Amino acid sequence: MTKPEDPEDKESGLKLEGEGSYEGARRFQNKQRDFAENSDVEKKARDAARALDNNEGEALEKARKEAAGKRPQAD
Repeated sequence: MTKPEDPEDKESGLKLEGEGSYEGARRFQNKQRDFAENSDVEKKARDAARALDNNEGEALEKARKEAAGKRPQAD
């Protein structure tokens, strides 16, 4: 009997690992760390606050509500 090949996501090239992906989690954590260490996080926070306070705020709130409606509900 032959062993089936591990399935792979065609777009990302990552092996599909069921509900969790160690490789995907590792990449995410590395990118988050890189962002925190090498970006002007305080400036980005100020920019986000300004966006919420001006004409972008309404569109951002609408998008947030739409995204929240698509999340699975916790039991």
